[in-house]
Amino acid sequence: MDARNAVPAICGVDCSRCGWRASCGGCAATGGRPFGGNCMLASCCRSRGQSGCRGCGNGCRLRAQLLAEFNALGIADLPPVTELFALRGALVNLPYRLPDGQTVKLWEDDRIYLGNQIPRQNGRSYYGLCADESHLLVSEYREGGADAEIVLYRRRERRE
Repeated sequence: MDARNAVPAICGVDCSRCGWRASCGGCAATGGRPFGGNCMLASCCRSRGQSGCRGCGNGCRLRAQLLAEFNALGIADLPPVTELFALRGALVNLPYRLPDGQTVKLWEDDRIYLGNQIPRQNGRSYYGLCADESHLLVSEYREGGADAEIVLYRRRERRE
C-alpha cells in the first residue's frame, strides 16, 4: 500500500483500492465512523476491546457468523456464500417498491455494512446480500441495481 494513499482501518481492511478513500475520512481517524456513519466492522472490533481486528484478519468472527446465517437461509438457487465485503450503504441502499406502491430504502447511505453481489444462475440478474447488526437482506436485481426486489428481509436470530 502506498503510504500517501493509506487510510488506516480499525479492522485491518486494506482500503488502498477503495475509490472513496479520500472522502471517507479513514475509520481510525473518525473513530470508526467513515463518511460520518457507523461501521459494523469497527464497532465489532471496538466491542471486543481491540484497537483493531488485525488478529481476526480473514478469521473475523462477525463475518463467519454472517456467512453461516446467509448460508442457512435455504434460498434454492443461492450458491454458497463464501465472502462478505465491507460496503458503503450508498452502494447497497437500493429502492424497493412495496405491494402498496410505496418505495422504501432499508439502509443508511453513510454506514458500512457487510455484503456481497452474487450472479444468479439464470445469468440475467444478481442476488444482493447485506447485513447489519440486527437484519439480513437478500434482494434480486438486474445490472446496476435495476428492478430491485426483496427476496428476504428479516431480523437476525443470532447477534455478534
